[in-house]
This record gives sequence, C-alpha cells and structure tokens, in this order.
Amino acid sequence: MKIRLTLLTAALLLAHQAMANDIPLTQVRDIADTTTPAAESQPFVVLEAQSLAALRQSLQGDASQLTRTQLEHATQTAKQADNAWLKARGYDFRTKENQQVGIELLSGFNALPKPVLDANLQTVEAINRDATRGLRRQALADAEGISYLYFLADALGPKLGEAFLTAYDKGELGKAAALIKASEVSTGVAKKHFDYKRPFLIPGNSIHLVPDDVVVKDNKPYTADGGSFPSGHTNTGYTDALLMAEMIPERFDALLARGARYGYSRVVLGVHYPLDVIGSRMVAERNVAHYLNDAQYRAMFNEARDQLRAALEKECGTTLAQCAQTAGKDDPYRDPAMHDFYRFTMTYNLPQQKGATKAVSVPEGADVLLEAALPKLSASQRRALMVKTALPAGYPLSGATDEQNFWQRLNLSAAYDAAHKTR
Repeated sequence: MKIRLTLLTAALLLAHQAMANDIPLTQVRDIADTTTPAAESQPFVVLEAQSLAALRQSLQGDASQLTRTQLEHATQTAKQADNAWLKARGYDFRTKENQQVGIELLSGFNALPKPVLDANLQTVEAINRDATRGLRRQALADAEGISYLYFLADALGPKLGEAFLTAYDKGELGKAAALIKASEVSTGVAKKHFDYKRPFLIPGNSIHLVPDDVVVKDNKPYTADGGSFPSGHTNTGYTDALLMAEMIPERFDALLARGARYGYSRVVLGVHYPLDVIGSRMVAERNVAHYLNDAQYRAMFNEARDQLRAALEKECGTTLAQCAQTAGKDDPYRDPAMHDFYRFTMTYNLPQQKGATKAVSVPEGADVLLEAALPKLSASQRRALMVKTALPAGYPLSGATDEQNFWQRLNLSAAYDAAHKTR
C-alpha cells in the first residue's frame, strides 16, 4: 500500500509540473485535426460521416431538402428524447438561480487587464486563420448540431459510437437524451450581463467567417449574434459530454476531451474567444456537480443512465466494457495527446499572473465529478487528486474567490490520467 501511495504521489507531482508548459498553437491544431473528417483512420472517418448524415436527416425531417429555416427551429424529436418522462418527474432545474451563480462565478472577467483581452483576440484570430479544412468542417457540424447529441458519437470509439447513433435514432435512450438537454443552463442571461462583442465584430479584426458547405450547404458564412462571453455552444457541448461521461465512465477521458474539442470549434469558426470557452467549461462543470449532488436529480440520472447503458449493450451485442474498449489509431479521442489538448483548452496559452499562489480549495460535493470514473477512490482521495492535478494558479478567470479559483483550475482530464497511471 505504501508503494502504491508513493507511486501516486510521484505521478501527481510529475503531472503538476508538466502542466506548467504552454503548447504551441500549431501542435494543438494538429492534435485536433485527428478528430475531424480529415483523420487518417477510415473507421473514424466513416463514423463521422454517419454522425453528420444522421444530423442532416434529423434537421431535414420530412422536407424535400434541408433549409436554414429548419435549422433555426431544430430540436430533438419526441422519438429521440422522452420529454414526457422528464415532465412527469416534475423536477425543478432552478435555471434562474443557477444562471446567477454562473454570473458570479465568472465575475472575474470584468477585472481582466487589457493585455489579457488583447491576447484573447489575437489567439482566436490565429486559430481561425490557420485552421485546416477538416477543422472547419467539423466546427460547422458541431455548431449546427447543438440541439442534438450526435456529436458525442465520435468520442465513444468506432463500435460504441455506431451503437450510440443507432440507439439514439431508434429512441432507445430517450430518458438520457431528454435529461441531458434539460440540464443545460442557458448562458443567455450571462451574455447580456457581460455584454462583450464577438471577435468578428471588433474593428480591425482578421477573422474569416467560414462558409457552410457541410450542413445546410448553402455556403452562407457561419455567424452568431448576441454577446460573446460566455459561450452558449461550449456550455451545451461540455454539459452534454460531461453528463455522458458520468453515464459511460468507460469512456470518461474521451468524452471530456470531446467537450473541450466542441469549445475549440467555436474558436475555429471565429465566433468566440478563448475566454468564452474557458468560462463556459467552468460553469458547466459546476452545474453538473450541483445537479449530481441533488437526490431527486440523481434518481432521474440513474434511471436514464441505466436505460442508456442497456440500450448500448443491446446494439453492441456485447458488454458495454467490451464495446467501449480503446480501438488504437481508430480511436483518436483516446490518444494520449488529447490530455495535452485538454490542458491547452483550459488556458489557450493566455497570460498567467506570475507569482500567483492561491491554494485550491475543493467545494463541497465537487468530487462527485470523479465518482463514476474512479469508483475505488474515496471522496477524500478524489478531492486530493483534484488539488494535486489542478492547473497552476494565476490564469485568467481564476478570480478572487475559492469557487472561481477551483472551477477555473480543475483539470478532470489530468486527475483521471494520473489515477490510471498508478494502476
């Protein structure tokens, strides 16, 4: 036992030291490009194509062709999402209350100095400018698929991902589909509160809006309205991915990376800054932890999770553990490089305040986010893991409060990775 604890301590120390280094934007781009339709893996490319085709079909419905009007009114079908079940449960998501908590969590945005905001714009300009065709195509699919769960399939691996697409459209995981989407806390109120212009609206910017040749295929440049901070799409993508990771802990790390990757797509399109994405990741993590610590919500969650897992096993024709196994080069979201990518998306290499040393204090119940993925660890061990693998202090949005500091620095990917390296 002493040897095991020593190895865990050493692994955590190495992980903490490694996180202090920035990752070049070109390296990040190359990692992200492996998770696009331009990937070298044929099975992965096929899965991406299946996901896109299913998305376009759902958007089009019974119409003769897909139009932008249909896109604007997209929602999960009654077959895909069991909203009747959800409504019957009568759960109060306390949306307004959680929105105000989110605004307070992100209040450090108002105190950011000009050099950080300048770097914020320069980073989105660089990522948007240098994005590959594959990144742009995936970003468009991510953007237009916000009302559905199709985007999660590629993080499940070729076999489980295909089973997920089949079960989703057959209506076999309707409770999970309804609950996950209902758990998204809109960022609309926060956008109005912070009232920050999107990068492509800043005078003198070099953003190139991306024509849609993927979903609607009308070549209309993808754009967005409303405030920029925080990102609504990232909030959606990260919330959905994190809840799915809690339901399928066999793919926990890959789904975490998918949530981060979804946010990166917003920067690729030039419609959001890095800080918009970072802020939404913080709020989404807090919201999911909040819900999972509520007994009434947890009862619904468990019911939805059990239905989801049974449906996936049925479609896989084998156990979920076997169906979720890593598929080597055909499983890019399981590539170790995705841990580097995830860490990058926590800061986007924005300036760090030198000398910042504020200690990490784990809010009560936050360790629930690692409970399903690391069931052999106690709550205190999970909290210790969160502290040891936290992002270094001083990055933007870490703010002045313990809550701001924790949610900005929480690195679930590093915590999961460090725990598994000691096995």
